[in-house]
Amino acid sequence: MALDLFKKVETRKGLFAVEKITLIYNLLTSILILFLFQEMDHPAQMLIDRAMIAGMTFLLMYLYRLAPCKFSAFVRIAIQMSLLSYWYPDTFEFNRIFPNLDHVFASVEQWMFGGQPAVWFCLRFPHMWVSEPFNMGYFFYYPMILIVVVWYFIYRFEFFEKLSFVLVTSFFIYYLIYIFVPVAGPQFYFPAIGDDNVAQGVFPAIGDYFNHNQELLPGPGYDHGFFYNLVEGSQQIGERPTAAFPSSHVGISTILMIMAWRGSRWLFAFLLPFYLLLCGATVYIQAHYLIDAIVGFVSAFGLYVVVTWMFKRWFAQPMFK
Repeated sequence: MALDLFKKVETRKGLFAVEKITLIYNLLTSILILFLFQEMDHPAQMLIDRAMIAGMTFLLMYLYRLAPCKFSAFVRIAIQMSLLSYWYPDTFEFNRIFPNLDHVFASVEQWMFGGQPAVWFCLRFPHMWVSEPFNMGYFFYYPMILIVVVWYFIYRFEFFEKLSFVLVTSFFIYYLIYIFVPVAGPQFYFPAIGDDNVAQGVFPAIGDYFNHNQELLPGPGYDHGFFYNLVEGSQQIGERPTAAFPSSHVGISTILMIMAWRGSRWLFAFLLPFYLLLCGATVYIQAHYLIDAIVGFVSAFGLYVVVTWMFKRWFAQPMFK
């Protein structure tokens, strides 16, 4: 199939939908920085970063006018999606100054299930044949995003802008929740309160503990496994005590599965085993409480409907002809 990557396309002038929503999120968080300026660690640098992102967005829009084709459109959208790796840890810079809420969520978990499923799960199945598949599923999160995005770019290009808007807007909605609902998850909270408290079902409030401490619990399971070490290494580098409730891993991957189902049953079938392992892994590696995963799954359907409606309402005309 000919991709015609550099064939000139007729396109709408101005910003793409995903660029507009990024600028809106940029503006909202910039206003929040100004309100919290005195309490944040490096607010001036955060504002400079935001100004640079906005400037780059308009520069890419201008450069695209010089060569409007599939490839340059992909570059514009891919750059906005790659910025999610900046926006995710950025949530921690906000929620670290608010009182941590893990004690509330761990207590609810204890009340609902009579214990901590994240602890039971990994202790009951520490074996390599369980640990490695779950860690593989968890690590597959970003390849899963890439696969669906590239598939739509190649086979359903007319829906490529919608796909990127739905994904990025869903991420931003989750990120806004993370800013105002500071929950770190078991892998950060349990080391902070100690194993004895966890075993006894005692979950003390720790206030702004994570503002100064970011100790991460080593992942459970078979610690000599290939995928175990991939996940462990990536978490030690990029993870922050933020973004536990609801699980965006479960939420975004569920939205990806919806998009995969709508695009190709074969794509859906290929991704399904990885998706199921990913959902289970969020609890198995103690990145999330079970309620985080459940709410992440349920919220995905609501987000997909709402964000799709936003796209149709704001961007009724197709980007490409």
